[in-house]
Amino acid sequence: MKLLLIKLIHYLLVKMGRGGSLPGTIALKLDHHILTRFKFPDKVIVVTGTNGKTTTSNLIVESFAKAGYKVIGNRKGDNLKEGIVTLLCANSSLSYEIKADVVVLEIDELTVARVFKDLPVTTFIVNNFFRDQLDRAGEMETIVRRIESVLDDYQGHLILNADDPNVVRLSGSAPFAKIHYFGVAENEVSKKTSNEASEGKFCPRCGAPLVYDYYQYSHIGRFHCENDDFGKNEVECWVNEIDYEHETFTMNGQVFHSFQNAIYAIYNCAAVLCCMKVNGVLLDAANEVFQTFTMNKGRNETFDLNGFCLLNLVKNPTGANEVMKAIMKNQKDKNIMIILNDHDQDGKDVSWIWDAHFDLLIDEHTKRILCSGTRAYDMALRLKYEGYEQLEVYEKVEDGILRLKELKEDAYVIATYTALHSTRSIIRRHAS
Repeated sequence: MKLLLIKLIHYLLVKMGRGGSLPGTIALKLDHHILTRFKFPDKVIVVTGTNGKTTTSNLIVESFAKAGYKVIGNRKGDNLKEGIVTLLCANSSLSYEIKADVVVLEIDELTVARVFKDLPVTTFIVNNFFRDQLDRAGEMETIVRRIESVLDDYQGHLILNADDPNVVRLSGSAPFAKIHYFGVAENEVSKKTSNEASEGKFCPRCGAPLVYDYYQYSHIGRFHCENDDFGKNEVECWVNEIDYEHETFTMNGQVFHSFQNAIYAIYNCAAVLCCMKVNGVLLDAANEVFQTFTMNKGRNETFDLNGFCLLNLVKNPTGANEVMKAIMKNQKDKNIMIILNDHDQDGKDVSWIWDAHFDLLIDEHTKRILCSGTRAYDMALRLKYEGYEQLEVYEKVEDGILRLKELKEDAYVIATYTALHSTRSIIRRHAS
């Protein structure tokens, strides 16, 4: 009867055009152990990490579907326990049997420790770890240790980013797992030195400084410890060549299309392909998905706002740096709007903006930068310290969007999590 009630609540909310995790919240109040009641299919895939969880998990969902499997996943990124329970309740029979061949779950890094051992996970993918929402998550060490704590008896596939030392470290806490690595070779965006890397500087085994052959972005790159074998792993899924001009990459001798022409997208693709490989699914299905995949609403989405306008999400220094690099590839005159919020889902602590390289935005083609959101003046101050003078502050986001519309140059809007969807609605309302 409890499950029937939850399914009814979910049905009514969908009919009303509302989503969210309310059904899961109610389900957990009625039954704290509801996760253990479900009867799962043979393939249960979990994706976690700081950046790229939603994209990677959605690519996996679509790739398995393309290969002929019936798949369910939390496609909209409801990655806390309540959202996961909502998904499972909506897609199970009244006897708790999940009606799918494959379950793909994106799970928040801090939520992993709360739910992992209640789920029969068969494949666990970890993309990367970056400093993110320090007021909620704490330092990197806190996140890594919590995930290490659930791996002591895990016996499934553990897919790790070979180019992130904080991720590679997890292998030492999973003695029974089948460990697989994916990585990306040196390419035209790689650098021998980096002023962005704030993590991954020391070997977690002996404490010695790590030696990098090259960096891709932040602390992601080819590394090793000279005192032991940390970092010297056999990489099962190795991207050895990237053709940015034709938006393709080569992995293990096979050429694939990239859904987005950026280095972090290549890592997402490599993680997906590794997942398909270890689950015995033909990689051609994933390649077909890469050719047609579009990002979630508001993530790298374009509009006609009296001219070109692109909206994207930022939530931490590393993600912000990569978004800004992509913006500055456009050598045309442009205006940029940054919407910084500090609600719970964004993180109350916005000090991360001082770790991001907003100097990347400053050149002769950036005509003005508009700041908005609950912490608009903090953002303006940050840019002021970079020496940038052409600043405009709008306490109402819509006023800033209307200002962009009246200007002639290309427009780029970057927003934190809670500002993303409302900003998208405003842009759509005023777009052609």
